[in-house]
Amino acid sequence: MKQFLIFGLGYTAKRIAAALERDGWHVVATGSAGTLDFADGEAVRAALADASHVLSSVPPDRQSGADPVLTTYGEALGNHWLGYLSSTGVYGDTEGAWVDESTPTGGGRRSARTECDRFWLERGARVFRLPGIYGPGRSAFDRVREGRARRIDLPAQVFSRVHVDDIVEGVMAALASNAPAGAYNLSDDVPASGNAVIEEACRLLDVEPPLLQSLEEANLSVMARGFYAENRRVANGKAKRVLGWSLRYPDFRAGMAAIRARA
Repeated sequence: MKQFLIFGLGYTAKRIAAALERDGWHVVATGSAGTLDFADGEAVRAALADASHVLSSVPPDRQSGADPVLTTYGEALGNHWLGYLSSTGVYGDTEGAWVDESTPTGGGRRSARTECDRFWLERGARVFRLPGIYGPGRSAFDRVREGRARRIDLPAQVFSRVHVDDIVEGVMAALASNAPAGAYNLSDDVPASGNAVIEEACRLLDVEPPLLQSLEEANLSVMARGFYAENRRVANGKAKRVLGWSLRYPDFRAGMAAIRARA
């Protein structure tokens, strides 16, 4: 049986693992829900020796900024098919302009992520650059229900996002098409403001949206304020063209309607 090793079995990677298993792969993974202890070097190297494909969803180390997988097991990554879940944050702020895979990286607040992104590209990986990820259990519905939703008075601010199921489809399309190494933006077709998403969630839940606030009034965390400091639209044409990827949920309204229908 074909073996696939996933480093970091989190929200998105769990769904990728499930899709791989449905497709006949034997999946082993590190992480709290995985079968391998990342710190068990002997076991991980044995799994790598048996695997033909490797995907990492492990973010940069918060203190050093280094990539834990490449730092610890880089020498054991030989002729594997490599995939890496990165972030469109590597593009930085473009004042709302479109970015694609030819756009320079490294100008934003995600400097460590940018370096890790570059290292994986140098190793010959398929680097999947992801915008805001949403899906069941991780969407504007949850923020509204928990009283954490905000509408911020920034009229020109837009974000790109992608439903978790479409990320899974993108990774599986890269496998099926034997896609060449390189960067691929997996984003939906319609960048939109955070306010529009919250308003749609409130409409579907039949509740009043939160009051519009200034950035100062919202009293956001440093991390959240950094999120609002960047403004860009992410183009997905390369992934559609090269991977043969198509979106199940081309915009947030389609994706949120599907989440609501499952509830």
